[in-house]
Amino acid sequence: MVGFLVMGFPKIFRSLYFLRRFSSARIPTKLGEFTAHSYRNNFNKEENIALVLGDVADVDSPLVRVHSECLTGDLIGSLRCDCGSQFQTSLEMIGEEGVGIFIYLRGHEGRGIGLGKKLRAYNLQDQGLDTVDANLEQGLPVDSRDYYFAAKILQDLGVTKIRLLTNNPKKKSELEDEGIDIVLRVPLETAPTEENKRYLETKKTRLGHILND
Repeated sequence: MVGFLVMGFPKIFRSLYFLRRFSSARIPTKLGEFTAHSYRNNFNKEENIALVLGDVADVDSPLVRVHSECLTGDLIGSLRCDCGSQFQTSLEMIGEEGVGIFIYLRGHEGRGIGLGKKLRAYNLQDQGLDTVDANLEQGLPVDSRDYYFAAKILQDLGVTKIRLLTNNPKKKSELEDEGIDIVLRVPLETAPTEENKRYLETKKTRLGHILND
């Protein structure tokens, strides 16, 4: 078992929570045959998943994507964000290499505010607020996501040295703080749409994401 942080709790409380691998199964896909590992914690019983392609033990620094849950983007295909396209592109990049890990973090919907409040934020964005101010207008944090859990999943899989698919420096630094050696940040930019241009600009200018002009 490894420790799990409830989002927003100080580091001192991390030892009170535990993560365990609950089950594993073979998942054949068009991109290759993944092994899916589900993880549970002892606080809210929320399940997260790691999709592992190939033998990561044979690779010095496998390609890894740590992906935040986004039902509207990942499942429905919403054009308001780039989550769905990042979801698919990162899986394709891992598939092309033949080895890698895709971690899907539950509880990260709307940068941690949940689905219902994210939909309210969408209405505020339609009224002119950006994705940051739409959270603040509801009295919510700009970003309450935590990547401690992802680090513990990687450690459980025996992987501590990776190439990370991300544009988010916060994600990179938090994983590094938890002992993950990120030898390379691999950009994950996808084609913008008319619907998400402002969203991407806000991610760049207000959230510090590394994006090309």
